[in-house]
Amino acid sequence: MSFDQAISDMEDTPDVETRSNQFVTFSVEGEIFAAPMAPVQEIIRVPNLAQVPLAPPSLLGLANLRGRILPIVNLRRIFGLADIKDTDATRALVINLGTPLGFVVDRVASVIAVDESDIEPAKTIGASVDARLLTGMVKLSNGEIIMILDFAQIIAREFVRTPMDSGKSGIAITADVAAASNEEEDEVNADEIQLVSFTVEGQEYAADIAAVQEIVQMPDRVVAIPNAPLHVLGLMTLRERLLPLVSLRVLLGLPEKIENEAQRIIVLGLSEGQAVGVVADSVDEVLRVPRDQAETLPAILASRGGLEEISAVCRLEGGKRLVSILDTVQMFANAAMKTALAESSAMETDMIDADSDMDERDIAEDEEQVVVFRLGSEEFGVPIAAVHEIVRIPESLTRVPTSPSFVEGVINLRGAVLPVIDQRRRLSLEDIERNDRQRIMVYALNGQRTGFIVDSVTEVLKIPRNAIEHSPRLSSDQRRILGRVANLERQKRMIILMDPDALLSETELADLEA
Repeated sequence: MSFDQAISDMEDTPDVETRSNQFVTFSVEGEIFAAPMAPVQEIIRVPNLAQVPLAPPSLLGLANLRGRILPIVNLRRIFGLADIKDTDATRALVINLGTPLGFVVDRVASVIAVDESDIEPAKTIGASVDARLLTGMVKLSNGEIIMILDFAQIIAREFVRTPMDSGKSGIAITADVAAASNEEEDEVNADEIQLVSFTVEGQEYAADIAAVQEIVQMPDRVVAIPNAPLHVLGLMTLRERLLPLVSLRVLLGLPEKIENEAQRIIVLGLSEGQAVGVVADSVDEVLRVPRDQAETLPAILASRGGLEEISAVCRLEGGKRLVSILDTVQMFANAAMKTALAESSAMETDMIDADSDMDERDIAEDEEQVVVFRLGSEEFGVPIAAVHEIVRIPESLTRVPTSPSFVEGVINLRGAVLPVIDQRRRLSLEDIERNDRQRIMVYALNGQRTGFIVDSVTEVLKIPRNAIEHSPRLSSDQRRILGRVANLERQKRMIILMDPDALLSETELADLEA
């Protein structure tokens, strides 16, 4: 929508004068201000926002404006005024001075034209705001004073030394990054297996992480497959492709359960590019387990006990915790499952034939795979290659005297001491009480494994690289740690991508090592 359209759609649309030097006038705390019309792109209602940690206090958050990331700034906070609740009159002026930003005001008043001779320097007239944020003042014939804001100066002051830039990132994995990722994989102990664990009816199961393509939420709609076995729930759409869904509960002979928000779909890759989604009650952790703790299930027990899908059992925590490892190849080797897979392929072919536009979608997109977690209501993501493990928070963490303030404590992780940091505290967010949904995400920082507590881990997601943008440069810490944003417009989601290597400075890493 253009600015003129936005103005015309407002109920209190003013009569627009046609002379030069036009300004949009608006009020904040009863004071009247003006913005030059030229950089004003449109006027919108305050949209839904994704809050950004480490950003200046004046930034309310990031919005999705027709596929583009739009920072939303509160003029009240810039003026040192108290926040108020949005009303029907609250608007955001989208102003483009190289990059669009939205400035929230109490009310938009009118569009006026002013002769240059009527504009006086701001310093000659007392004002309720810093005169350095004004380009001038206008005295109307009725005695009213309108202050002309210098939005370039506001941006320079609020986001000092961090030029705004929210253009497309054009990010690609370079040879150096790929080589670094391969080196990390080479460092994985050959005596360990890496698993994704999940729960069904209170029992823990796991799949080899190499077979797990991603972890996603339950869809709103599942299409039934005719004559499919009971454990095949149907088909869901995953980025324009059809994915067969299998109920682990039914497959393992467990009672059915009503769907809930905690349920997740583990997408397992099969041969010939096929994939299957298995539904679990919840996804728990990413585990690294010594191979000698994974005991192969005796063949006679598997064949006679109806446990063909389970290849081994891990004994963790001294045998108090048992995790059954699924054989993802054997699970889908039966004729009924092969028939269901063939049916889904046929239905997908029909869809492609019916819509020639699908040809482009059939081409594999360049994607980035991330682990998505939550801090409060906001979603964050880190590259899956950076995540060594995801583990539960033990009942108690050992506090270390004289340790840096950002260290929550240490835990024993398979005989090694793991420093644990509260991610909320690192990002200057409010603390919350410990709960069962929280997890510790383990990264390797400067060669040292370090855990960060997050509110919950929700999914593993493949994000098209063309949906990833540089985040606006709001502060030096924010730009360094939270430098990218995945703007998933169709899903109405905005995921802030985090660089784990930037979470701690060199000084903090040295303190941590000490």
